[in-house]
Amino acid sequence: MMAGLTLADFVARNAGFAPHKVALRCDGAALTYAGFSARIESLARALSRRFQLGRGDRIAHLGLNSPELLVLLYACARLGAMLVPMNWRLAVPELAFMIGDAEPKLLAIESRFLGHLQALRAAAPAMGVIGLDDEAAGGVSIEALLAEAPRQPLLTEASFADPLLLVYTSGTTGRPKGALLTQEALHWNAVASAHMHGLSAADHVLTVLPMFHVGGLNIQTTPALQMGATVTLHPRFAPGAMLAAIATERPSLTVLVPATLRAILEHKDFADTDLSSLRAVTTGSTIVPEALVEALAERGVRLIQVYGATETGPVSVYERFDLPRDRRDTTGLPGLSVEMRILDDAGHELGAGLPGEIALRGPGLFSGYWRNEEATQAAFRDNWFLSGDIGMVDADGYLYVRDRKKNVIISGGENIYPAEIERVILEFPGVSECAVIGVPDPRWQETPVALIVPRQGAVLALDRLEAHLAANLARFKLPRRILLRDTLPRNAMGKVQHFALKAELSEVPATG
Repeated sequence: MMAGLTLADFVARNAGFAPHKVALRCDGAALTYAGFSARIESLARALSRRFQLGRGDRIAHLGLNSPELLVLLYACARLGAMLVPMNWRLAVPELAFMIGDAEPKLLAIESRFLGHLQALRAAAPAMGVIGLDDEAAGGVSIEALLAEAPRQPLLTEASFADPLLLVYTSGTTGRPKGALLTQEALHWNAVASAHMHGLSAADHVLTVLPMFHVGGLNIQTTPALQMGATVTLHPRFAPGAMLAAIATERPSLTVLVPATLRAILEHKDFADTDLSSLRAVTTGSTIVPEALVEALAERGVRLIQVYGATETGPVSVYERFDLPRDRRDTTGLPGLSVEMRILDDAGHELGAGLPGEIALRGPGLFSGYWRNEEATQAAFRDNWFLSGDIGMVDADGYLYVRDRKKNVIISGGENIYPAEIERVILEFPGVSECAVIGVPDPRWQETPVALIVPRQGAVLALDRLEAHLAANLARFKLPRRILLRDTLPRNAMGKVQHFALKAELSEVPATG
């Protein structure tokens, strides 16, 4: 732990080394490291004087990607306060629950979301409001705050030990939980990211994923700012705009989830876009079809995988950009500060080739769930974080993620991992998306059912698909039914809601 330092000091040090270097670009505007550091310090002083924001206080953010979100983050670091990034895709009652749970002293909000304000204020009546792009109703604009910042130095006892991020998990099986990440956790996350990507001050990161998730915020964005690199922000993902930015702004690194990567590959401008500036594209969050890896490789771009969760920062297990890809389907090795074990249900460590729950330990992991000691205790066993994911390692320690523990199908005494079946389905031409779930069966306990979204304009030959599955999967893993769908239900994080599909189909009798 670094006593007396905060993450805001990294930005200030980078401003000292290269004051005129561009730190952030967004919507045609640029902010140098000197300007970025000055705004952080001014906002921290203004928040401290006007609102008495200090150590342990929370400030929520509801808006698209913007430099202001990052100024807020580092101002919170300077003060020892916490930023609560809110997922603007959520329904108002979901947002209101998070506001009521976090009890932020302040809400920083974009004008496009002011229609939510009444409900959010009802959840936290004492909450003040800051307008990110205008004066919010009954509040003050961020520019007015910056203008009134006092000149006298800010005295604070903030440190690396202070929680900085309060990030809510997706809550697919219940109420979302707020994971607490300290400044030290973000620092170690940045160290791991630099090791993974070869990240340096010479890099240019293009951020298109939403920064209300740790994937958009912490896989490359905050690590790049710690290293003194340049970050270009897109308010939200748009494949055409991203390809145009790659062609004109020449970034060296970016992060995409498989769904957004597929949107890029299928865009009309992809074939003609010069991708030569990209050293790597990083992906994770769900299974990565080999076809996506190969499609980028054909254009000379390395696709590297990272494994983690909100609770792990998220960078914990990863491939390195500069090492040969000689293992298919692996997510790599544990990062520099991460220990990993594969555990059975009794908590015993398993050897190579045996599937079990992935457990992680290290300084980059979360410190617990906000005001939820019961969930915190359940998430750890002997100081090891239980991920809820099933995986196995090979003889060299490389991790292979199989599936979420709760998604495993038990059929005739055999464990079936839906992600394994989904990966084979996604290799079949004409498949855009798919999900495999287990439904009750009177004979086998459960049997797998596949739901498939064809690509636009594609006509799937189901007999050929069934033959493809039979050639690549054991007989007991074969889906008993294949259903075609226009869409799959997803939560606000974009992840398929397997439980919703299971509830829908569980009443339908199995056949075969």
